[in-house]
Amino acid sequence: MKEETMLRTWLTDRFGLDVPLVGAPMAGVSDGRLAAAVSAAGGLGMFGVPATAPASWVAQQAAVAGASGRPYGVGLMAWTLPDHPGQLDAVLEARPALVSISYGDYAPYVEPLRRAGIAVATQAGTTAEARAAERAGVDVIVARGGEGGGHGRDEVSTLPLLQGVLDEVGGPVLAAGGIATARGLAAVLAAGAEGAWVGTAFLGCAETTLSGPARERVLATGETGTAYGRVFDIAQRLAWPPEYGGRALRNAFFDRWHGREERLATDEAARADLEAARGEGDFDTAYIYAGQAVGLVRGQRTAADVVAAFGAADKLLRRFGGS
Repeated sequence: MKEETMLRTWLTDRFGLDVPLVGAPMAGVSDGRLAAAVSAAGGLGMFGVPATAPASWVAQQAAVAGASGRPYGVGLMAWTLPDHPGQLDAVLEARPALVSISYGDYAPYVEPLRRAGIAVATQAGTTAEARAAERAGVDVIVARGGEGGGHGRDEVSTLPLLQGVLDEVGGPVLAAGGIATARGLAAVLAAGAEGAWVGTAFLGCAETTLSGPARERVLATGETGTAYGRVFDIAQRLAWPPEYGGRALRNAFFDRWHGREERLATDEAARADLEAARGEGDFDTAYIYAGQAVGLVRGQRTAADVVAAFGAADKLLRRFGGS
């Protein structure tokens, strides 16, 4: 008789998962292939929609992510939707199980998604943002601490944020930021989260869109090797809301321009250097977004390997459950 798992939560029950784990929608890194692999392994895979992606790209990746029939999700950036409404239309047509919509005025999109039968998440970097998300009617709030890779706030780290959010909101909460192993998953489950929202742990996987050299850079980076700021967004002239900087691997370009963002905003040579470096795979200049858990990503694995490793949180929790 199969031993009953302790990893049953709102998240696993809502989406039929084996592990209470969401593969974060990392625009430019997680496409339909990674989402499908995470979902097939028993988590909930998601792909992130880049700022200027056309609706056709969203539809293509949704077809890949959903080909197995397993639930999957899509991540949208609210600040891009007024200029790219076709992204939302494509998502509504695809009807994924979950849509994350964050970073900007996401509230107008919550009810259209829910009317389509799609669960809605948003990422909150402060307890106040979590309270606002609850008022907006989202189905699940992601408490994203400043340790997380990619974009978000840097005001509060994951554990104090998670505690504050759990005390203040009544609906399900997922934890994000710095969770890369079964120990991290067990910790946030013990605190009361319904699961973990994980991105950096998958950066060593071949199913991402990272190039081989980018993946090698990730694997060579230690726990202190990231930096947070707006350097890469400003250099690209991206209209990210200024409160949401990005955490990436620290490199020479970041160090050169951090603290000089006002000058960077008008330096066309720096902009051209960054664009050229992205094409050439020069990661002393080009960016790789990753969180502080990058030091725990020590070798190339498949997405299935990563999801299975998180499943060991069950045994860790049993240590304290008297089983």
